[in-house]
Amino acid sequence: MSIVFFDSGIGGLTVLHEAVRLMPHEDYIYYADSRHVPYGLRDKREVQRLVCDAIQAMTERYDVHAVVVACNTATSIAIQALRDRYRMPVIGMEPAVKPAVRLVQASRKRVLVSATPLTLKENKFAELVAGIEAEQFVDPLALPELVRFAEKEQFAGQTVEAYLREVLTPFDLSQYGAFVMGCTHYIYYKNLFSKLLPEEVALIDGNRGTVRHLQRQLEVLLPGRSGKGSGQIRFHSSLPADEADRMTRIFHHLQAEHDGVT
Repeated sequence: MSIVFFDSGIGGLTVLHEAVRLMPHEDYIYYADSRHVPYGLRDKREVQRLVCDAIQAMTERYDVHAVVVACNTATSIAIQALRDRYRMPVIGMEPAVKPAVRLVQASRKRVLVSATPLTLKENKFAELVAGIEAEQFVDPLALPELVRFAEKEQFAGQTVEAYLREVLTPFDLSQYGAFVMGCTHYIYYKNLFSKLLPEEVALIDGNRGTVRHLQRQLEVLLPGRSGKGSGQIRFHSSLPADEADRMTRIFHHLQAEHDGVT
């Protein structure tokens, strides 16, 4: 039995990496819809169809006991349709606004939430912010080009840095206590965000919280059935096989970085 991790591209590899660290005795399938990345600028009906079709293909091919939509945009658009279709745990992601707001409450600082344009304009994001009564001190920041940079493996360099400096210019960064990386692709730029933001601004993402939620769901809904895998990971893409090979390479690089190997 396997857990499917889905993303439009390589962003969800950062979530898969966290899952393998915390849950090494599971088997994993990673599917990237690389043919249609980025999702953040697409029509929402198209995104829902792409996500549902990809998950359907993986569940027909493999024995799947849980699905993780490791993409904030895909979650905001398609998570309910997936939960209506499957009885297994279906875990989504949302920008980590709640922990960011808790962190800054004492200091009365603001929270800057970066995400794709589609994530930020969906009602799900507005409801998330309104649900914790944080509208007055949460500011959205769309970073549409960052996904494209990531998919080209441009994780640093003058072009990327100039883009981020430009989009951050309108903000008085001294007013912020937390910066939320609300797209899994953005986590590849954590070091660059650290360089560009004031030292006291905390960088927050939802990866660990998502994996912890997955663990709890498996323990409650599938007691005794999870945690019996070999740690095998299969990579799939909507592009030809060499794209799956590229994802394998990037994932192994993430593992090497965590282990301190260069």
